[in-house]
Amino acid sequence: MKASGTALAIFNNFLGQSPNWYKLTIIMFLFINPLVFINHPYLAGWLLVIEFIFTLAMALKCYPLLPGGLLAIQAIAMGMTSTNKVMHEVTMNIEVILLLVFMVAGIHFVKDLLLFVFTKLLIRVRSKIGISMAFTFMAAFLSAFLDALTVVAVVIAVGIGFYAIYHKISSGKGFVDPHDHSVDTEVAELSRADLDAFRGFLRNLLMHAGVGTALGGVSTMVGEPQNLIIAAAVGWDFAEFALRMSAVSVPILICGLLTTVVVEKFRIFDFGVRLPTAVQDVLIAYDKYQTAKITSSDIAKLWVQGIIAVLLILCLSLHIASVGLIGLMVIILATTFCGVTDEHAIGHAFKEALPFTALLVVFFAIVAVIIDQHLFTPVIAWVLTFDGQLQLAMLFLANGALSMVSDNVFVGTVYINEVKAAWEAGRISREQFELLAIAINTGTNLPSVATPNGQAAFLFLLTSALAPLIRLSYAKMVWMAIPYTIVLTVVGLTCTVFVLPEVTHWFYDAGWIHHYVPGAAAVSGH
Repeated sequence: MKASGTALAIFNNFLGQSPNWYKLTIIMFLFINPLVFINHPYLAGWLLVIEFIFTLAMALKCYPLLPGGLLAIQAIAMGMTSTNKVMHEVTMNIEVILLLVFMVAGIHFVKDLLLFVFTKLLIRVRSKIGISMAFTFMAAFLSAFLDALTVVAVVIAVGIGFYAIYHKISSGKGFVDPHDHSVDTEVAELSRADLDAFRGFLRNLLMHAGVGTALGGVSTMVGEPQNLIIAAAVGWDFAEFALRMSAVSVPILICGLLTTVVVEKFRIFDFGVRLPTAVQDVLIAYDKYQTAKITSSDIAKLWVQGIIAVLLILCLSLHIASVGLIGLMVIILATTFCGVTDEHAIGHAFKEALPFTALLVVFFAIVAVIIDQHLFTPVIAWVLTFDGQLQLAMLFLANGALSMVSDNVFVGTVYINEVKAAWEAGRISREQFELLAIAINTGTNLPSVATPNGQAAFLFLLTSALAPLIRLSYAKMVWMAIPYTIVLTVVGLTCTVFVLPEVTHWFYDAGWIHHYVPGAAAVSGH
């Protein structure tokens, strides 16, 4: 009797407050995996990937770090990969980890300025289509020069700030009263409908911004980490990469912004939620309150944060140092000149990013399994059997499909290395190699908006503190991303296959880009 009670207690403690069906599903995964691996290692690898995606999809039931971590530990214990391989993946992505640790915390210390600026924006721009396009374009522009995670971190900080303000007022509190905005028990009954609408409004803006990071990230060699790897393999600098990509990136940006207008205009796929009048009144009152009580010290802090923000953009766009180190610089400058000297106040800024950082390391363990079990090898070999424009199309689609379930950096690296090896072996021409490099870049960046695990920025948003507050689930993100996925995939594929070769030849004829000559400087296309 005592043993059965202990067993029940262990089960109740397992994954805490998660539903029993979810707990039993995870236990079933852990039981099935060894049996499948013994007989079919390749099948077991794909099964593990699907199980990990399931844990991401159920992020609102349980934070994916726990079940995903259990799956990763089991995979290593069974020999599907090794700790050395996981460590190699972590080392290769150390810049992303430092970015999360320091840059996200750095954004926390300039949130006063962000809230000030975006409150003015929301009050003055009454058009939902206008504000939506502003968020999409802003995210696209910044992501062409900055890291997408940094851009999303800014939007998340702003979203939490807005949500906390209205939630506090709708709970009968004042602007300065302490309040827990994660609990709805104090929200007045008459305010609940407005609160739900406000959640929908914030979901719209966050999804627009998230997609915007993909629109801008595809256009330059610094937009996404895999872009740097692709540019290095082909030997392009910043200007040439951007010019060659323009045949795809410019139409993609235009069509992406038009998609924003369409989904907002016709209120489809859960877009088109307007900012409730009651919420706007609260934001206007908050803006007046902040303006009335602002002191010379507050003004000085806003100026300091503004200067730091400009310095941040300059350092990131000029690539003075690793993004994570620049984030650490932001922390040091912002805390020093804004008078934040208490250890606990500084430590609070790190709470948002560290759980996701741990989850990312678990994700790298899954990527290590993908590599060691050669899960993508058959797909890569199949794509390289095609020729010409069909090869461009298949490479784009294969990259897009694999990037929806795996790390974009890994997919891009694997494909560019295979394509470069094919060129060096004389199986494809230099011109085809360059076109395939662009197809790899567009394939990893565009269709991957379909799922949160396809874009690091989306995954960061899904697992942020804001997602449960505004009821943004994995399924909701997938549903809202559908129109963008269709447009970006169709337009990206069309431009890559049909427009890109023609525009590239025109660039050659105009002398804007040059043919590659082995062992010599590039020569003009004339």
